[in-house]
Amino acid sequence: MKDAPTSATEPAATDRFAELDAILDAQGPVPALDRLIDRLDEGRDYRLLLDALLLKARHELGLPLIQVGKYADLPEEQRTQFEERYIEALRRVGSRFLEADDIPTAWAYYRAIGETGPVASALETTQASSDPEKLGPLIEIAFHQGANPRRGFELILEHYGACSAITSLEQLGPIDPAVRSACVERLIRHLHAQLAANIRADIAQRGQPKSPEDASIAKLVAGRDWLFSDESYHIDVSHLTSTVRSSLQADDPEALDMAIDLAEYGRRLSPRLQYDGAPPFEKTFEDHYIYLRALRGQDADAAVAHFRAKLPAPGTDDGDLEATMPAQVLVNLLVRLDRHDDAIEVASAHLANVPDSMLACPPLAELCQRSGRLDRLAAAAQSINHPVHFLAARIQSRNKP
Repeated sequence: MKDAPTSATEPAATDRFAELDAILDAQGPVPALDRLIDRLDEGRDYRLLLDALLLKARHELGLPLIQVGKYADLPEEQRTQFEERYIEALRRVGSRFLEADDIPTAWAYYRAIGETGPVASALETTQASSDPEKLGPLIEIAFHQGANPRRGFELILEHYGACSAITSLEQLGPIDPAVRSACVERLIRHLHAQLAANIRADIAQRGQPKSPEDASIAKLVAGRDWLFSDESYHIDVSHLTSTVRSSLQADDPEALDMAIDLAEYGRRLSPRLQYDGAPPFEKTFEDHYIYLRALRGQDADAAVAHFRAKLPAPGTDDGDLEATMPAQVLVNLLVRLDRHDDAIEVASAHLANVPDSMLACPPLAELCQRSGRLDRLAAAAQSINHPVHFLAARIQSRNKP
């Protein structure tokens, strides 16, 4: 970042050195250092500001003003004090770059001290440019480097569309489940709005009566089979499929209702347009429709029976992770329906031997802990020869008030 232009009243560059020398002679090192820091701050020369702040720290801590060797070689007390001042300096300089709306540069300083909060907040309010050279770094920092994944996902969706957003979401590594849910919910809302608008446009183009503005997609297509004639569709079916598959990670009731709407539309499409899925979602739209409705309290018993019927015989899925997916999906459904005893029963029969790290649902021990059924854990631990879980369950049962 360039220095601010020199004003008519501001001393020329050579006079600045003379000024610092005069203050040093008259008042001593600290006032001279303070004047240097103020001048660099006022001139927005923030990189040199960091050096000046560290120079003052070294002076006040009695360290060599010109660094020689490694800080690791300093006595522990001095090293700790300098590290504290170093963090303060980085924080101050990072804040100055945020004030200048230079988020990429600010991120380098905040990341060095492990603080993401200020940058995450700045990303919420910044006016993101459509210029790829400016937008790209913001997305990289927010989404891929984790400063604010939800906001980064919104920027991808807004500027690059659903295809890029879906691909980015699928490639995203482990993150806070709440953040992933927020991204999925944003995708659901985006696709739902787009699909509803396209359906309304088709209806209007055919000279048909308009539906109420708040009508759901299910109501828009009800009684209008001609919308799907000749294998017609109103949105990219691959985007629709991916969004419906991701919707199981949503928590917000409104987003779940929209996901049900999307699944309802998908199940009305020509069979030639509906992609087969992996068990237990072989019929992608139909099976997700049943699952999502259960999450909203609609025909929950029927949904549980539907997915329970997809379970393999106990013992036949041992050693085959893919074969355990119907059980994992059912456990997640039962947990979200607060049917923990049933979830324990399914996990005991089908997932007890699956390593926790390979599960996409709560492991058996966690299910038993949550529901207070440590007797179930002890029994299951004996059956699968897991003495650690057995003893944990027995000790905790004895200590239970």
